[in-house]
Amino acid sequence: MVYRIAKLVLHPWHRLARGLTLGTRTVVIDDGGAVLLVRHGYAAGWHLPGGGVERGETIYESARREILEESGIVAEEELKLHGMFLNDANFKGDHVAVLVVRKFRREPFKPTLEIAEARFFAAEALPEGTTGGTARRIGEVLHGHAPAGHW
Repeated sequence: MVYRIAKLVLHPWHRLARGLTLGTRTVVIDDGGAVLLVRHGYAAGWHLPGGGVERGETIYESARREILEESGIVAEEELKLHGMFLNDANFKGDHVAVLVVRKFRREPFKPTLEIAEARFFAAEALPEGTTGGTARRIGEVLHGHAPAGHW
């Protein structure tokens, strides 16, 4: 509930204060080709882990921080940029950098108010409720398709 209220207040504030926002989402792929997805406590569906890039933070630092906070995943290689996407349909002026990591280790993770669940899924068996942008990015990364440009 707190996150829903915060989202209702913070999204419009960021839009007014910044005009342009930047976030990250990371495609974390395990040795068997399964992909990490998270289910938020404040938004429906399954998503790639990620969030907003903080002031003074690179997209790579943001992505590393977000996957650790949201799932206990610690990247053990340089993250690779898959593409930049305009997310105007969900939030005007929002841009999302999608990164990829395949070598990582897992730290203990417990669900929080923000992240209700973090799990790996076979790419051919994504859970019901996987968002369209999430499914498209996974398809692009795993099948080598060019990034679409829009989330």
